[in-house]
Amino acid sequence: MSHSTPDDSDIRRKRIKIRAWRRGMREMDILMGRFVDATVDSLPEAELDDLEALLDAEDDVVFRWLSRAEPVPPRYDTPLFRRIAAFHTHEKPIDL
Repeated sequence: MSHSTPDDSDIRRKRIKIRAWRRGMREMDILMGRFVDATVDSLPEAELDDLEALLDAEDDVVFRWLSRAEPVPPRYDTPLFRRIAAFHTHEKPIDL
């Protein structure tokens, strides 16, 4: 009898989901959690890297970037970040 085990990618995606919903700042839980729930299973590895870097950043700082209160530093101003912002502002069509 063989048991299927999740691969490293599945484990990584599950960890990202948990991190996205347990940010510490409720607004960020909602912003990041909803986006991650809707997209994480289809993100390529490179975008998972970008997402994890964003999850490592301070909540209040990322919130200011997403709310356009502060400019996004080039390191974080990725296509993924712009998709997260568009996901919540609906300025562009959302490809899910």
